[in-house]
Amino acid sequence: MRPSPWLAPPIVCVLAAASVGVMRAQSSQDHSYTTQDVQTGSRLYAAQCAQCHGPNGDTVSGINLRRGQFRRPLSDEDLRRTITIGVPGAGMPPFTFQPAELEGLVAFIRADFDVGGTAGRVGDAARGRELFENKGACATCHRVNGKGPRVAPDLSDIGAIRSPAQFYRSLTDPVKQMMPINRPVRIVTRDGRTIRGRRLNEDTYTVQLIDEQERLVSLDKTDIRELELAKTSPMPPATNTLSNNEVADLVGYLVSLRGQL
Repeated sequence: MRPSPWLAPPIVCVLAAASVGVMRAQSSQDHSYTTQDVQTGSRLYAAQCAQCHGPNGDTVSGINLRRGQFRRPLSDEDLRRTITIGVPGAGMPPFTFQPAELEGLVAFIRADFDVGGTAGRVGDAARGRELFENKGACATCHRVNGKGPRVAPDLSDIGAIRSPAQFYRSLTDPVKQMMPINRPVRIVTRDGRTIRGRRLNEDTYTVQLIDEQERLVSLDKTDIRELELAKTSPMPPATNTLSNNEVADLVGYLVSLRGQL
């Protein structure tokens, strides 16, 4: 009988407990993991996980670790628990890792397998929803599952499109991460009207946008005198109003948004 690919060799590497313990305490208070966490996870993944999940994390059906896609949304705590107790029905055994090793493995996955990337923490989706709708004020602009305004991009299925690392970057540095199509636009028409809003589409001859009153507007480019794209995002960094743990919870909620089934 061919041995199960899940039966990986035991970990033989032990990290220095004192220095790592201090780092871990500092890291747990932040909304992102450290570069050392990610690098530790990269080595551990190659030794213990790649045999079954593959070098890009996409060889197990329904799971793409590199893109943060699982059969159901997982917080960081869920992910640690899954690694620790395994998934018996799917053939994944439990693993016994040192706390620093487990932290590193989660960090590597959250960094989209990029050892030089930023790995944001993923917290509790229920708390994140409360923040989205209230303290974070996200629902004043964004729409989710048919509820909310249309002045900002609809986020109903954003969790199926973007990874936790992308959410983290967008929340902490929205100007740098803003997609060109989402940049606010100011248009002055040849008859003197000024229209502000968000582009939905643009081709060679026309521009379609939704204005500040949530009206759909389509214009021929021959009727436009000025078209100006904003260089800054109207969305402030989430860290202006939310704590580090709250940012992680908000990421957890965004990860859970995969459209209505």
